[in-house]
Amino acid sequence: MSQYHEPVESLDEKTRDISRALNSLKEEIEAVDWYNQRVAATKDETLRRILEHNRDEEIEHAVMSIEWLRRNMDKWDEELRTYLFTDGDITSIEEGAEGEGSDGENAQDNGLNIGDLK
Repeated sequence: MSQYHEPVESLDEKTRDISRALNSLKEEIEAVDWYNQRVAATKDETLRRILEHNRDEEIEHAVMSIEWLRRNMDKWDEELRTYLFTDGDITSIEEGAEGEGSDGENAQDNGLNIGDLK
């Protein structure tokens, strides 16, 4: 079964590379989950340390894939800059980012409250 949802001949090389990166990211995240569950389940201290090391290596790989995506796929850079290394409620950060107009003014102040169902 193909990893593509569209005919591969319809996709340019960049799109195929992005698909490769996204699939690799999914695989790395899945491996993080597997190792993390094994860390939680084992009672052997030496094995736990090995599994933690392996999990952390998979996290490193996932982050490297995210950085490649940030550099090569539209929107990643903007979203990562909005959410990463912030404090407070994540959904409030989203609301604040969506409420900003291009000149930094609140969009609602400009009458742009489309979708506001409150």
